[in-house]
Amino acid sequence: MMALTNDIIKQSLAEKFGEQVFNFEEPYGMLTFEAPKEMNLKVLQFLYDDAELCFQFLTDITAVHYPALKGRELAVVYHLHNLAANVRLRFKVFTNIEEPDIYTATQLYSSANWMERETFDFFGINFVGHPNLKRILNVDEMDYFPMRKEFPLEDQSRRDKDDEMFGRGGSVW
Repeated sequence: MMALTNDIIKQSLAEKFGEQVFNFEEPYGMLTFEAPKEMNLKVLQFLYDDAELCFQFLTDITAVHYPALKGRELAVVYHLHNLAANVRLRFKVFTNIEEPDIYTATQLYSSANWMERETFDFFGINFVGHPNLKRILNVDEMDYFPMRKEFPLEDQSRRDKDDEMFGRGGSVW
């Protein structure tokens, strides 16, 4: 049996989905690619079922907020692992922030349940079809998603953040 390489994975994906899978990169050697958000389950199912690929372990689901990418502000990122071949990959789908709807992967990966709840809790991704999509770490009353880049990192008016308070101001010791 031949070793599972990034080229083999990319070729299998291209044969199955053509130009619907794109933006292939290999940061630090990890194959990374993108597909339209409507295809997330088709791509995940193919990666899971294909006899050669066997990406049957979901390592992580998270999101990234890109405020400058109009219409593609939120990326959902899946990290998958073929345990037998010890190969990992990263799969991304993008959505706009006004309608952050992505199909749930809970029917394929049981572990997606809590990962999707956490991603909903912090980024506001609505995982359509999720069996129990509610906040998992933050309080239910919270009316915003804290990992979105919608707020300044620090309150600029805070006096206790003044450099002089930390010995970085005008005087030298």
